[in-house]
Order: sequence, then C-alpha cells, then structure tokens
Amino acid sequence: MDPAFWHARWQERRIGFHEGRANSYLERHARRLADHLRVLVPLCGKAEDLAFLAGRGHAVVGIELVESAVREFFTEHDLEPTITPRDALVEYTTGPFRLLAGDLFAATPELVGPVDAIYDRAAMIALPADLRRRYVDHLRTFGARQIVLVTFETEQLPTDGPPFSVDDAEIRALYPDAIVELVDEGPDPRPRDKPALERCYAITL
Repeated sequence: MDPAFWHARWQERRIGFHEGRANSYLERHARRLADHLRVLVPLCGKAEDLAFLAGRGHAVVGIELVESAVREFFTEHDLEPTITPRDALVEYTTGPFRLLAGDLFAATPELVGPVDAIYDRAAMIALPADLRRRYVDHLRTFGARQIVLVTFETEQLPTDGPPFSVDDAEIRALYPDAIVELVDEGPDPRPRDKPALERCYAITL
C-alpha cells in the first residue's frame, strides 16, 4: 500500500478504523498475553488498545507509518514523550510506551528490542495479499512466541480494501508451523455494503 494513501487518510480524518476505545476482542482475550511482558503492536495508529495493554502492566512497543497519529496518541493521553530519531524511524517514549513512527519494514529486531508477544488488530488486514507473507515473515524476526490476531472477512474483489478480507485458510497457510487457535468470531459491527465477519486468533509459535 502506498504510504501516501495512509498519510492522506489521516490528514483528511478518514480514520473509521480508529475505534476510540479498546477493542472488544482484546478485552475478552487479553489473558492470552498475560505472561508476555513486552507487546508489539504493528501499524498501531493511535489505538486505545495501547493504553489498555499498558494498564494491564505490559510494556508497549508500537510501530506506525503516520507520525501525526503517534503524536495524537500522546497528546490525547496528556503525555509528553521524549522524541529521538532512530535510523529511518522516529522514536516516541514515555513510561510504558515506545512508539516508532515510520515504515514497519524498516524496523529491525535490533531497533525494536526483545518482544514477547504481538497484538495485531488492524495491521494484517491493512495490507494487500502480495504483502501479507512478507509482513508475517518480518514479524517473526522479532522473536515473539505469542500472537493475538484480529481479522476481517467478507466477499471482496482483489482490488477492494483496505480493510482487506483475510480468510481462515490464509491465516493457517501463513503460519503452517504454528498452533493456530480460533478463539472468537462475530459479525463486524461497522456498516458495510456486504456482511463481514471478524475473527480472533491466538497463535503460538
């Protein structure tokens, strides 16, 4: 996906993907992350999930392409981060939060540091099919053993999206050597032209 697309979405405030509260699947299945102190949230935006995870005692590492979204997160939570350039990214840190603004694929394991778990609500479904294998392979370089993943599935043309429809078979094909457990599912509550289904997975690597 062209970075300019996402910058325009944030600039024009077309951010319907921002829920404004902690995700309901995360609330119900946060125990899956309970033993994993440091959680990576890819393509995190300014999600309230970050604050929810921190409130449960996690150290939170987020990576977000659009730097203004990172700034908004700290502003909306009355936090003043320390801002430091880190290679091709910009690091915002304070308390339990370390958010990196820039290209996810430019974030190396050395830069991100140790990661115990990954929480993905809107990252995989933001990527077209030809990027999803690269995305999964990149996430695995961070060494996390547990993933909580929320996906979206609907009848869709390949050119539709984002969000992009990702079905159960694709998830299992992307993680062929992992334990992939479907822990929850339900209709997407957002108004759409066609019915859509959300699924929540717990993936153990």
